[in-house]
Amino acid sequence: MGLTGLEIFKLLPKTNCKKCGMPTCLAFAMQLAQKRTSLDKCPDVSEEARQLLAAAAAPPMRLVEFGSGGGSVRVGQETVLFRHEEKFHNPTVVGVTVSDKLSGDSLKARIAAIEALDFERVGTHIKVNAVAVMNDSGSAQAFAAAGDAVKNSTSKALILCSDSADALAAALDKTADVRPLIGTASAENFEAMASVAKSNKCPLIVKAESVEALSELSEKVQELGIEDIVLSLDGLAMRERFYSLTKVRALALKKVFKPLGYPVVSFVCGEEAEQVGCAATLICKYSNIVVLATAAPEALLGLLTVVMNIYTDPQKPVQVESKVYPVGEPDESAPLMFTTNFSLTYYTVESDVEASRVATHILVVDTEGTSVLTAYSGDKLNEKVVSDAMAKNNVDSIVKHRKLIIPGYVAVMSGKLEEATGWEVMVGPRESAMLPKYLREVWQ
Repeated sequence: MGLTGLEIFKLLPKTNCKKCGMPTCLAFAMQLAQKRTSLDKCPDVSEEARQLLAAAAAPPMRLVEFGSGGGSVRVGQETVLFRHEEKFHNPTVVGVTVSDKLSGDSLKARIAAIEALDFERVGTHIKVNAVAVMNDSGSAQAFAAAGDAVKNSTSKALILCSDSADALAAALDKTADVRPLIGTASAENFEAMASVAKSNKCPLIVKAESVEALSELSEKVQELGIEDIVLSLDGLAMRERFYSLTKVRALALKKVFKPLGYPVVSFVCGEEAEQVGCAATLICKYSNIVVLATAAPEALLGLLTVVMNIYTDPQKPVQVESKVYPVGEPDESAPLMFTTNFSLTYYTVESDVEASRVATHILVVDTEGTSVLTAYSGDKLNEKVVSDAMAKNNVDSIVKHRKLIIPGYVAVMSGKLEEATGWEVMVGPRESAMLPKYLREVWQ
């Protein structure tokens, strides 16, 4: 929130009525400033004060949405420079270009290649979110045809890029219903571009080659009635772009400089390795949308993994469902082991069990997404937690041998676990990589 507790207090009724649950209006104001309560808890605040406080509470970076249906994406609304300060809210949108010079089977093949960029990592689907149609031909007709083909072939969010307002207008005749992100407005054409964006209710990309010029241009575009703006600093060398994007983010969030309080898009080109390196850097600092020319799966998987890692809420680790997972085709005599529901832990264990070629049951215990040692040290993993998970999942009906393999790192809990369950506890290896040897040579 942009206002301090005392500034908020001046806008409150100052009746100390306690209807909000706080002893005084000042206490409520302090809690509101720290985002520990909400303004609707105060029933007597004036409408004028409500509007002022709502404006002050708005994120310093505007939220921009484009696309439609299940393919719509949200960018912006970030509030911090570094994830550990709070969290990042909307993951970087990764897009791939389609040239309007392509047509027929070549165009279909390009769209199909982009559509196939859908992967699974530690139980989570990650994919390319957007398709950027580029007006490389200079033809409004070809641009409109390519935009229409993309719209009808994929549900991904659409980006239309041309320096011609006429070409954009032609493409929007066929695609405005999916609300694409359009561009690019520059100092030379911003009035015409803003007119097209306003008439079609589409967010607009604004481009300049310096932070100062970009802020001036965004103000001019906003004065023309465009609220959903996406900034672009393309045309700079990578070092200068990196520095400039960091400056934009700091000015927007720390100084609440409104002309730069918008999400940023970056287009990368060059050799495939160069694209990947630049894109990874821009995802980290600080592009909200990154568009590449390559559709190589090996390139996009790495970048989507970067996005996943950075935009995972550090307070909410990626988790898998707590239940019994079969690896291979285990029967009632197959081994049973447990691990925690931290995704990385589970998928590491699953991979090593699969490598053993010994069909196995894996019981996943809910430890709030923490690893084995972390869960044990925080008392989220103990004999009661494991025995409750065994009962909940009816493991005694899944296997007949009543033997449970536990991670070697928590061997100390084996005695208490045997007492709590009545099962024989077998201590497995400390490292997951040793599971194949353990299952083949020790389990019986």
